[in-house]
Amino acid sequence: MTKIKVTAVFDIGKTNKKFFLFNKNYKEVFRDYTRLPETKDEEGYPAEDIHELQNWIKSTFDAILENDQYEVKAVNFSSYGASFVHLDHDGNVLTPLYNYTKSIESSVEEEFYGKHGDELKFSAETASPQAGMLNSGMQLYWLKKRRPEVFSKIKYSLHLPQYLSYLFTGIPVSEYTSIGCHTNLWDFDAEDYHQWVYEEEIDKILAPIVPTSASINTSYNGKKIKIGVGIHDSSSALLPYILSKKKPFLLLSTGTWSISLNPFNSEKLSEEDIQHNCLNYLRVDGKRVKASRFFMGNEYRLQVEKLGNYYGKEYGYHRNVEFDQDLYLKLIEKPSIYFKFEGISLKRKQLHKTDLEPFKTFEEAYHQLMIELMELQIHTIRKAIGNSDIKTIYIDGGFTDNDVFMKLMSHHFSEFKVLSTQSPLGSALGAAMVISNKKVASNFLKENYRMKKLVPLLFVK
Repeated sequence: MTKIKVTAVFDIGKTNKKFFLFNKNYKEVFRDYTRLPETKDEEGYPAEDIHELQNWIKSTFDAILENDQYEVKAVNFSSYGASFVHLDHDGNVLTPLYNYTKSIESSVEEEFYGKHGDELKFSAETASPQAGMLNSGMQLYWLKKRRPEVFSKIKYSLHLPQYLSYLFTGIPVSEYTSIGCHTNLWDFDAEDYHQWVYEEEIDKILAPIVPTSASINTSYNGKKIKIGVGIHDSSSALLPYILSKKKPFLLLSTGTWSISLNPFNSEKLSEEDIQHNCLNYLRVDGKRVKASRFFMGNEYRLQVEKLGNYYGKEYGYHRNVEFDQDLYLKLIEKPSIYFKFEGISLKRKQLHKTDLEPFKTFEEAYHQLMIELMELQIHTIRKAIGNSDIKTIYIDGGFTDNDVFMKLMSHHFSEFKVLSTQSPLGSALGAAMVISNKKVASNFLKENYRMKKLVPLLFVK
């Protein structure tokens, strides 16, 4: 039996760890999902268990190499950003994989900006709204100041996608999409590391920069395989759209974060943009992408857990709630805010606690939650679009399965052509495409993503 030649991709999210095989036409032929138990860092804060992760990756890959159906020709990696793996001179992992939601002591941040410039001006230069560990460069500064004995042992600090590549090649590298994702490291005007990186000698522990499309030919378990250098998941999710669509569009990538990505707006960020949580990413070709984000998926998870507890529903009940026109019209008659959001920093009315008293059912409270989240979603999308001539919005990721969210998107963006994917491969497909020289046809999304056009709501009273 002739084996199918495939590209393997490890797509590592904070919750789900995924493994895909794609054939030469980028058709998915195999997938595997798992969730791994978290560990805790030295201060007891939840952290990715890097050893569990690397064990799963190695065992999954070794098993597929033994499979009689597939011949793996290449492998690449996409993962969440803002996460460093710190290696000593022997290649050993020095610290936990710190969680990007972990806060940094205000004294460290005050010292940093006292030395390296006004926070807002600095944020505009690095296109990185200030957010503690989510600015991964700050983690390096924090380690230098708070864990000097650990910092002194670091040979290389690799962003997570590049560490996953390192597991297979032993070659440490950096690449643009990971450097450019709200890290505080990159000066977007100078197109180089920011001056503070050199002043603090952080550059000495950052691996050489290579193109995101670079690959390393190596022998793994006796088989010749092309190993990619990894890619940041948001930039990876954007890539299939960029390669197959020439007219301007916005991609709304939904999941733990809801990120509005506009690859057709390369304007320098203003300080006002930064205050509204806008940022830049780097495309694989080094061009800017204007983006805005908020912690929607995380907030959604926290709130539906509370709704389940309040109304006596098991977690998962929310997945079957469908849009109810009558409920929606009733709730927007007298708009107000009822939910105290826990993890969202965007400007909105701050409540001391959530008030569910006015809502008789889970469904009613759930619709109100989605209305309040949608208000923030509308704002972040409009900020990302700016003055761009965009007429199409693509929606990718986990919230494409959320009927209430999708109906509200079709309603509030009725002047746009809004399309969703019913086959959300997200960042995995981009990771496969970036290490291939194969050109993509203009109908690629239609054929591979099963794009579905959303019909604007017509309310009938």
